[in-house]
Amino acid sequence: MLYSNNLFISINKEISQLNINLKKMVGAKHPILYAAANHLFSKSGKKIRPSLVLLIAKITTLDKKIWPEHKRLAEITEIIHTASLVHDDVIDNCDTRRGIDTVHNIFNTKIAVLAGDFLFAQSSWYLANLNNLEVVKIISKIITDFAEGEVRQGLTNFDVNISIEAYIEKSFYKTATLIACSCKATTILSHCSKNIQNDFYLYGKHLGLAFQIIDDILDITSKIDQLGKPAGSDLKNGNLTAPLLFALEENPQLYKLIDKEFQNEQDINTAIHLIKQTNGIQKAKDLAQEHIQLAIQILKDQFKCNNTKTLILISNYTLNRFN
Repeated sequence: MLYSNNLFISINKEISQLNINLKKMVGAKHPILYAAANHLFSKSGKKIRPSLVLLIAKITTLDKKIWPEHKRLAEITEIIHTASLVHDDVIDNCDTRRGIDTVHNIFNTKIAVLAGDFLFAQSSWYLANLNNLEVVKIISKIITDFAEGEVRQGLTNFDVNISIEAYIEKSFYKTATLIACSCKATTILSHCSKNIQNDFYLYGKHLGLAFQIIDDILDITSKIDQLGKPAGSDLKNGNLTAPLLFALEENPQLYKLIDKEFQNEQDINTAIHLIKQTNGIQKAKDLAQEHIQLAIQILKDQFKCNNTKTLILISNYTLNRFN
């Protein structure tokens, strides 16, 4: 199943407006900062995160409509996500993202860091203007979690002793927290009960973890034109992900390459080849499948409508990006 805009047909109008609004919202007075921010929104991504906000709004509001504050939350979510990508690219020294040059590659590292900071600041300002303290608290936690995730990753680079549990925890801080917290924030804005808030938090958490695991598989199995960035980037940066951790259990040769920190030009390709010869990729996919099933079960149990079916299709799309 390939990604299709038809998946979001019920919110196409809102997503189109979101794309327009994002460029207005990141308006900066300084031309370089404006150019950097504008560049980030020049190529439209999949907008999975804001789409989840909008769809959950339609499921959880009494009138089954998307309210203005939901639309603003969707925009805030995408700005925070984009800001985190800018900083990620600096930390990982990545030259391309979504098939276009990264901000630090076009401008420089200082501008990229400032552009990311600027976007975080803009998101915080719009967040405060929602005038909902509960939502402010939970969305603010995302930015704290991002920093926690990056520190954890930096401290475990090339560390072969990292467990799958520690990998999952780091993946939560780096990826799943944004999806989990924005899903919950949507239900807070919809005036839902605590139980429903927690259900959608768990839905977002499991979906986010699956998304990260599949991303980590694609880093090994895909080519640059599919990924939008060089394959093996995680390995090169010492970020040991699920496919590699599972592969280590079967092939001790990988330990030698990690110990050398993939210093030779061919080491990354050799590592990818060795991982593909093990069950590492399949085991990682099975782990992602477990989290997708947990996410879907939460929806199937309580929320039955067409927009819920779309959320389930998004969950399945997350898994099938691998195929």
